[in-house]
Amino acid sequence: MKPKPLHKSPKAYKNLEFLNSPDARAIRMLSEFLEPQRRFRQQKIRDTVVFFGSARIRSYAETSREYMKIRRKVVATHRPGRALLKALRTAEVQQEMSKYYEDTVTIARLLTRWAKSLPAGRRFVVCSGGGPGIMEAANKGAHLERGQSVGLNISLPFEQFANPFISKDLSFEFHYFFMRKFWFAYLSKALVIMPGGFGTLDELMEIVTLLQTKKIKKKVAVVIYGSEYWKKVFDLDHMVEQGMISRKDLGLLHFFDEPHAAFAFLRDFLTRSYLRKKA
Repeated sequence: MKPKPLHKSPKAYKNLEFLNSPDARAIRMLSEFLEPQRRFRQQKIRDTVVFFGSARIRSYAETSREYMKIRRKVVATHRPGRALLKALRTAEVQQEMSKYYEDTVTIARLLTRWAKSLPAGRRFVVCSGGGPGIMEAANKGAHLERGQSVGLNISLPFEQFANPFISKDLSFEFHYFFMRKFWFAYLSKALVIMPGGFGTLDELMEIVTLLQTKKIKKKVAVVIYGSEYWKKVFDLDHMVEQGMISRKDLGLLHFFDEPHAAFAFLRDFLTRSYLRKKA
């Protein structure tokens, strides 16, 4: 009597239980390098300008509606409580911070319009972290100019979801922060740092450290947007005075407060560094 045929095992690269196990972590890491690389090549993306900033900054229209809604409650209340007054102040701050959303849209629009006029193909494509807030504003600016833009999203338990303005074939979802950061750094020729929190500081300081130590050898412009905000977050002059950084390190950062001025600096830097033929 013949024995029954054995159950046919799946090939290792089709075995989802294995691929999602700790034993296949190296394969998953490599996938987050190779799959984006393939898509960037297919879409002919040569380089990017990366926008970093808070996921919590929203548009002026959205924050104004919320502010007016709370303000009407305060006016209608004979003696507004502490919680309502605090909510009003929070709404005021959010409305004030919305200028950075609008300025991000403007810079991304100007950059995309200029980049589309270049004969060199898909150059200096707007790239963001793919989520809401400043990230959304950057992708929106490119979208309004009918240009491509990249979204390098990250799986998080809160806040992060892909915004609707990312180009369809350039929306990525990463599990590993370090692979996401690699793709931010590898393709970028410039960074625009809008106000943000821990994540924005992390991304900024990692890139600046790589530039300072010359681990990144290419020229990368770092635009810090919003002097009033950032100079309260870190005091660079104090770091120089205490010998923690050198005076020349300050030349890695360029502060701006007006979108057209920031764009003009980026355009001139990118033209000088990457478009003019070397003699």
